Amino acid sequence: MNRLEIKSTFTVDDTGAIEGVAWPFGTPDRVGDVIEKGAFASVRTPLPILFGHDPNDAIGVWESAAETATGFVVKGRLLVEDMPRAREVRALVRSGAVSGLSIGFSTRKAAPRVGARGRIISALDLVEVSLVTVPSHPGARVTSAKSAASVLAIAEAITRAASALRSH
Repeated sequence: MNRLEIKSTFTVDDTGAIEGVAWPFGTPDRVGDVIEKGAFASVRTPLPILFGHDPNDAIGVWESAAETATGFVVKGRLLVEDMPRAREVRALVRSGAVSGLSIGFSTRKAAPRVGARGRIISALDLVEVSLVTVPSHPGARVTSAKSAASVLAIAEAITRAASALRSH
């Protein structure tokens, strides 16, 4: 029986364009799993961008995905023009509260790691890539968030809103 597994670094801009490394090659995740280059060969886009692997919280779409020498890279967009939730998640990313990517997949082919816990996964079926607070892979982190001016504007808006709530 296949089970959905959750495992992923990214940037996001004002328009919701987002990209990152969903899985860095060469090192194990927190449970010892290593995904080999070539395991993502069957991936087809578009794929959903979920928040926290919640299938009811789709916030965008991954439009391209490719294996590079260092990892599995995804590019897409949060639907910030159409969905308030996507704008909320973009603000969380920019604030640093959400700083990881994580993949949801079914394993097609794997073998135990010799002398270590976990598996070496050589083939998988990718279902989705999520934005998460704590990614399974320790190397899956946000590398940067674009537009510091926007981050400051969001922080100021939150401060004003909090102040207005306190005065009522």
